[in-house]
Amino acid sequence: MSVQTHTPNPNQNQSQNQRKGKPQIAKADPTNPHLTPIDREILTPPNGHKKVLLHSCCAPCSGEVMEAMLASGIEFTIYFYNPNIHPKKEYEIRKNENIAFAQKHGIPFIDADYDMDNWFARAKGMEQDPERGRRCTMCFDMRFERTALYAHEHGFPVMTSSLGISRWKNMAQINDCGHRAVAPYDGLDYWDFNWRKGGGSSRMIEISKREHFYQQEYCGCAYSLRDTNNFRRSQGREPIKIGVKYYGDDE
Repeated sequence: MSVQTHTPNPNQNQSQNQRKGKPQIAKADPTNPHLTPIDREILTPPNGHKKVLLHSCCAPCSGEVMEAMLASGIEFTIYFYNPNIHPKKEYEIRKNENIAFAQKHGIPFIDADYDMDNWFARAKGMEQDPERGRRCTMCFDMRFERTALYAHEHGFPVMTSSLGISRWKNMAQINDCGHRAVAPYDGLDYWDFNWRKGGGSSRMIEISKREHFYQQEYCGCAYSLRDTNNFRRSQGREPIKIGVKYYGDDE
């Protein structure tokens, strides 16, 4: 009795998985020492686009987002517009580290204006507001408005942000601001992907330790620095020292 054998067709299996709604997986690339060696779900931006403008707030938050998009074959550019970061020394540390990590992966980096005066003008009257309040909404709005304008003027069909990966942020608040920013522009979508899921938040920390990223100890603005230092003093701790703490130093 003869036995017929069947050699599986990987493309056929892929099509079957797509029909069943199963996520497609990108295998780890052992030849790239700059990528976390794990298999990843292949991500698809809105409407199947493969070109994305990524608003980045810092290297630690964007590291996992960048790796996830690289593994999915997404063509993206980093847009660094964060006039909230204070003081200037802190701003330069965060920006330059983000530039260095982007260069390591060959990712284009747009260094936007540091129009701190405009940020303080928009924050007027909200100086005493708590974190996650209306001042943070204003801050997200301001950064995303500029990001959306750049995306519109330079042919990006999708924008997203690394801000939502932090567990300290209100993801719904961030996504509302993102969708509001793209609303005036036809053909521009905000990608509200949950970058925390599937271990994204923990990989953010792993990448930060591997790269020995600078570990900022407050959100970024002058008021968050003030409030964080007030809390530290109430606990008998020293105020924040800019530029001295890095991921992995305590291990």
